[in-house]
Amino acid sequence: MAKDSEFPPESYSGKDYHDPPPAPLIDPIELSKWSFYRALIAEFVATLLFLYIGVRTVIGQSVSTTAASPCGGVGILGIAWAFGGMIFVLVYCTAGISGGHINPAVTFGLFLARKVSLVRAVLYILVQCAGAIVGVGLAKGFQKSFYEENGGAANVVAYGYTKGVGLAAEIIGTFVLVYTVFSATDPKRVARDSHVPVLAPLPIGFAVFMVHLATIPITGTGINPARSLGAAVIYNRKHAWDDQWIFWAGPFIGAAIAAFYYQFILRAGAIKALGSFRSGSQA
Repeated sequence: MAKDSEFPPESYSGKDYHDPPPAPLIDPIELSKWSFYRALIAEFVATLLFLYIGVRTVIGQSVSTTAASPCGGVGILGIAWAFGGMIFVLVYCTAGISGGHINPAVTFGLFLARKVSLVRAVLYILVQCAGAIVGVGLAKGFQKSFYEENGGAANVVAYGYTKGVGLAAEIIGTFVLVYTVFSATDPKRVARDSHVPVLAPLPIGFAVFMVHLATIPITGTGINPARSLGAAVIYNRKHAWDDQWIFWAGPFIGAAIAAFYYQFILRAGAIKALGSFRSGSQA
């Protein structure tokens, strides 16, 4: 006879969250929904604002720092705060509309994990790049002379570092960011921490901040192909284009590694898939 304090098996579930189903590779239905285009607009505007604030901070730091006043600018710490803080703010503002990607590498990682469809991923990346170009263009438009004189905030591998070191820095930096995105948006974590609405944007922004501290001296910190492309297009100098491949290959490789690590190692996606396969073969 069961004790009065015991609950019947059907009265509770051992799992208080639900993993969303994998996104279809091609989903033409979403093209007919206004919410899809609203998400594209949100990604465009968010990336525009991110690049405008970030590039203006970089240029302001360069202008304020002189031989007579070497500590006159915000320094590397201030630049890192600008980029990390803007990601925190913009992810918080747009997460409920577009997911708050604001970065082609993040979109690519989520696509590999089947979180977004191919159509959404491609169009997100296009509008992110467009927003970045417009954002840098606005930054240049307000202070063209300062922008031109101080390198246009373009990402390049710094003197003294090899291309391989620059590529590795971008891979590792993007891995940190995308790994944080997967962890912060995990359905299990969201269910557990739903009473803290800013919890997901906060670690993502802080990851961007920390990566900037580590990699600004090496590459100026890309970890976002749209950010690197926007600066290269508007600045349009040869040396800004010479290293451009690093700021696409590095972030995409880092995002792919993070997606594989989180989905198939930490979330045991491969083991679950194998278990489902065995169950089906035994049925």
